[in-house]
Amino acid sequence: MTRYFENTSVFNFSWDQVARGYWRRYPNPQSTHVLSEDTWSRQVRDGCLYTKRLLTKTNRVPKWGERFFNAKSVKIIEESVVDPEKKILVTYTRNLGYTKVMSVVERVEYRSAGPGQTVAKRSAWIDSQVFGFSRAIRAFGIERFKKNCSQMASGFNHVLHSMYPRPASPASGMALSLKEMREAAAAATDRAKANVLSSVQRT
Repeated sequence: MTRYFENTSVFNFSWDQVARGYWRRYPNPQSTHVLSEDTWSRQVRDGCLYTKRLLTKTNRVPKWGERFFNAKSVKIIEESVVDPEKKILVTYTRNLGYTKVMSVVERVEYRSAGPGQTVAKRSAWIDSQVFGFSRAIRAFGIERFKKNCSQMASGFNHVLHSMYPRPASPASGMALSLKEMREAAAAATDRAKANVLSSVQRT
């Protein structure tokens, strides 16, 4: 049976700041497991920005799990929808490959919680189809996800504090435009590609 987990984080930054900062989450002190980011597609439809990206992350498993999954990295599909009018940012992520061992589907919704605050509601569905071990693998997945939630919030807060040393007051800042979102997303893609190229050149 699929396990479900839900978590809520509050960021003391406006929704516009969080939406801008989302594209600059990596790198941060808590994201050393994120190896690369690549944008597959990006388009504007009905006033919303739709983006699909491919992320590569390291994949640490306990000793007992190596018999099922020994890959050193895993590919993650990330799809996002940004609605600047309603001030909602929704992301969906899922792992590619080894889904019978453990599949993780995550949905995060960022909404304004009033002046200078944004709430992120994170939901995750974790499943495994390994006969005889599925319950243990699901339990491991849930515990790791709980730990990752804290690290993800800490890392994102680090980025936001770097971008905005002091949280904006209700009257400060301009509304986020689709052009700004596209530019921020494109800049994030360029930085990710530059980091990957630099890593390749060093090896």
